[in-house]
Amino acid sequence: MSVVRRAVRQRSEVVVLATEADLAQAVATRFAEAAASAVAERGRFAVALAGGTTPKAAYELLAAQPCRDDVPWDAVRFFFGDERCVPPDDPQSNYRMARDAMFEPLHIDATHVFRMRGDDPPQRAAAAYADLLLGELGPMPVLDLVMLGMGPDGHTASLFPGSSPRADDPAFVLAPFVPKFATYRLTLTPRTINAARAVVIATAGDAKADALAHVLEGPYDPNTYPAQIVEPVDGRLTWLVDRAAAAKLETPA
Repeated sequence: MSVVRRAVRQRSEVVVLATEADLAQAVATRFAEAAASAVAERGRFAVALAGGTTPKAAYELLAAQPCRDDVPWDAVRFFFGDERCVPPDDPQSNYRMARDAMFEPLHIDATHVFRMRGDDPPQRAAAAYADLLLGELGPMPVLDLVMLGMGPDGHTASLFPGSSPRADDPAFVLAPFVPKFATYRLTLTPRTINAARAVVIATAGDAKADALAHVLEGPYDPNTYPAQIVEPVDGRLTWLVDRAAAAKLETPA
């Protein structure tokens, strides 16, 4: 596995891995390390999961040996960074993907999983999830780890181009309408994401190369490239990318 690290912004780094399989392993390793550290320090690990191909592969690794023995699963509390407005058994549901890849193989206690209710009216579901975060994590919800991906258009979570995400938006969860898909989504806001102790954005493939170069090395324009708005206030941002996604960076791996 080939790894190159480079500084991007304060408290952030980019890690370039040789293949998408290496990337999934790196995501699983970061999850396990963050879980062990959080449980040792605070007795609990609160993580917001992402959807997508790479996270799914990472969850499957975490659910299998040897990774499964590296995580104190009873102390993990699972949240979600975003969700489609579909029922939990829908093939598009991020919850269903995580359930099938990780929760069921690990026999995770259902009371430790806090899904976004994509089957409820979007605005009501967003408000309910914000209340849930407040109830579980306190008046300023701080997640130990937020896992994210990035699309070829530079979106992350369900913050899409043209949505004008604001770091100072007081909301914790929103239900934006996404014209590209003619539907609503549920998503953590930049305020919630940037309050995390750590954020990992994983992205792979040459279809992401243009967006990654713009996000990391282009002018700041989060309305066009929403992933740029991810800048943890006190935590650390790590980009885990494969060589194909990193190909158009100024100093490619």
